[in-house]
Amino acid sequence: MNRIFNANETSMPATARGAHAIGLAEWLTRRAARVPLAPALTCDGVTWSYRELVARVESMSAVLAAGGVTPGACVGYLGLNDPMFVVVLFAAARLGAICVPLNFRLTGSELVFVIGDAGVHTLVVGEEHIEVIDSVRSQLACQRFIHRGVGAPGWESASALMAKPPSVPAAVAARPDDVAVIMYTSGTTGNPKGAMLTHGNFWANNLNEILLWDLVSTDVTLNFAPMFHVGGLLCGSMSTLVAGGHLVLQRGFEPGAVMRAIAQYHVSVTFGVPAMLLFMTQHPDFEQADLSSLRLVSVGGAPMPEPLLELFNARHIPVHQGYGMTESASMITFLSPDRAVDKLGSCGTTPLLTEVRLIDMNGEPITEPDARGEICVRGANIMAGYWKQPEATQACFTPDGWFKTGDVGYQDAEGFLYICDRLKDMVISGGENIYPAEVESILYGHPDIAEVAVIGAPDERWGERVVAVVAPKPGKTVTLAELQAFCDGKLARYKLPKELRLVETLPRNPTGKVLKSRLRAAPDAQA
Repeated sequence: MNRIFNANETSMPATARGAHAIGLAEWLTRRAARVPLAPALTCDGVTWSYRELVARVESMSAVLAAGGVTPGACVGYLGLNDPMFVVVLFAAARLGAICVPLNFRLTGSELVFVIGDAGVHTLVVGEEHIEVIDSVRSQLACQRFIHRGVGAPGWESASALMAKPPSVPAAVAARPDDVAVIMYTSGTTGNPKGAMLTHGNFWANNLNEILLWDLVSTDVTLNFAPMFHVGGLLCGSMSTLVAGGHLVLQRGFEPGAVMRAIAQYHVSVTFGVPAMLLFMTQHPDFEQADLSSLRLVSVGGAPMPEPLLELFNARHIPVHQGYGMTESASMITFLSPDRAVDKLGSCGTTPLLTEVRLIDMNGEPITEPDARGEICVRGANIMAGYWKQPEATQACFTPDGWFKTGDVGYQDAEGFLYICDRLKDMVISGGENIYPAEVESILYGHPDIAEVAVIGAPDERWGERVVAVVAPKPGKTVTLAELQAFCDGKLARYKLPKELRLVETLPRNPTGKVLKSRLRAAPDAQA
């Protein structure tokens, strides 16, 4: 039987989880009661007020409840960014159910695994993804299939159901430790795991963002990052609604459309990964685009190369860099623009409700500055654990309740955090630890390089060698000798690339993260 999972029922140690947190549906209802006519959500030129958004949430909760969704049941959503995703998220929360955002880039077989692992009761799908679900529908145990529009054979229509909904059920009061959302990790190695994010996690992250970014009801936030990912769902989107601001939603990322929307809606806040910002700067309209309304561009998901930061600084666009992950409900640390230059390469310090510490290979805390260790996090924003995986949950927490990120970093004397790389991505050559992000940051300064990723490859003499995978700018090319000469004097010689692979583009997942596992599987070297 489906039921609500409580954080205390996993094998992770007990930690503080925000005893005074307000559930997702409750805070949206409270906000709407205060500003019912204020614009809440815009997509494709259509705007809903807070009153209209809550009315749709209540209608969808009635539809879901009539179909058998009860507290603890999972409701899946598969589709591009859409107001219906927001409606389903809050409607599920209103019933005490769990929303499961699904990666719309997954294949049918991959979706079968995730939907089955979560035990999705009701699946809501956008029209553009009906075909992939129909191809594997016989392998799914979902009790109900609903699509966003009208007229799909074998599917119930959300539009028709919500037009004449059953009576609206009473809202279920959420506890801080109740799971609100299961977000599946990218699964670059093995099957993805479902991170259980609670109502308390959402509340803590919302407060972290509101306090750090000074979000207010007059802010307009543009979201073009995919909402099945923690960045698109949580970085600015939810916290803007808590603050009573206006969320402008785009179905996907297209640089020209992003810049036009910023000018049209006087967008003040937005979020993206460095690759998205890079593509914006390469668009022919970048220099002339009216981006003057932006007071905050939040960046996460990967290190921000200095040349890219300089391009935005030249346009007087404040770039707020951050570090986070699915398991932390987004935010871990934050670097404000006023420290971006003197703390170049840092991802900043923690927000008010989150703590960071480093541990060595023996699990002992590191207290001295500049000493490298694994980054660990504690706070009310840290997940309850991995869905149905108590052993994996226990393995990723220290005995005293700190979440182990798998990232290597160090803190300077002022406590600013610097990420070296993922433990699994570190290259060990001749006994020396080489962090790809450090080499990539230097290579991004090469005038002929559009994109670059550094990986390790087996080497008979040194164990591993440094490999640079480079996508040159249009009409340009680079050689290994040129790269080594460019890096000489900037990097120790053992960190220099020993191999070059040229590609047209780097393979990325939907959030912009480079798929290094795919690069390692394609060993076509060029010198």
